[in-house]
Amino acid sequence: MAESAQPFDLITMGRIGVDLYPLQSGVPLAQVETFGKFLGGSAANVAVAAARLGRSSAVITRTGDDPFGAYLHEALKDFGVDDRWVTPVAQYPTPVTFCEIFPPDDFPLYFYRRPKAPDLEIHTDELDLSAVRAARIFWITGTGLSEEPSRSATLAALEARGKAGTTVFDLDWRPMFWRDPDQARPYYAEALRHATVAVGNVDECEVATGVREPEACAEALLAAGVELAVVKQGPKGVLAVHRDGTRAEVPPVPVEVVNGLGAGDAFGGSLCHGLLSGWDLTRTMRYANAAGALVASRLACSSAMPTEAEVDDLLARATP
Repeated sequence: MAESAQPFDLITMGRIGVDLYPLQSGVPLAQVETFGKFLGGSAANVAVAAARLGRSSAVITRTGDDPFGAYLHEALKDFGVDDRWVTPVAQYPTPVTFCEIFPPDDFPLYFYRRPKAPDLEIHTDELDLSAVRAARIFWITGTGLSEEPSRSATLAALEARGKAGTTVFDLDWRPMFWRDPDQARPYYAEALRHATVAVGNVDECEVATGVREPEACAEALLAAGVELAVVKQGPKGVLAVHRDGTRAEVPPVPVEVVNGLGAGDAFGGSLCHGLLSGWDLTRTMRYANAAGALVASRLACSSAMPTEAEVDDLLARATP
């Protein structure tokens, strides 16, 4: 992979693919006739979300050497995300993901990532470690730990980074990506040792720490090594606790939900934006919540990521 002299605001590493979302809501997948095609994958979506907020971002990942892979390169460029570290894998197809849309809270996902997803074929010797160290924020996901060689590459990148700047571990628990889910916790623990921020919902926190209650999750994540624990609580909002004792518990921004998928990635990109801006914890969480709500009120994920003006407008309307 090419060397980078330019420090990015954000470099993400992990999953990418093509989302094929029904253009009909409330219809079982077997009966859907038309779909929209979108860039997808959590690491890619977070990079897009940050770019939409004016941040320089890049993603480290791999696609198939096929037309869907070519589409993802074009989509990243269109969103303003640097694709220099997105490389092809000849032997595996670009993954596709289907969903069903049953608002307000049922959005089943169907991943087509076998025999293996190209984004799990990231090799340590291909990493631009100088760029990883230089990035203001480096973001990795739990999916990247699920298989080799991506697992070793992800941990090597974390080791090389050495907690320089802000290092975010998106717990991103997807049980279907693990051959043996019981194996996940040691790798999660190793990643937490190198991260400065951990982000996840209570299910993901339980995989990482063994506890489910939000306060206990936050304390366990801090004990595992991070400086900031962000625990998403669904309809109860988000809890954020910093090692220095600062804390924020922010309710969700009410919207009419169209598609809840992608809201977490919008939250992540906006979290990065707040951290880069030096905002206090409450402001950062309110902003990230609003960005997630905007995406939940829209059909797509990547192309639904909001601009600063859109988030500011929603916050202004939501504030009494």
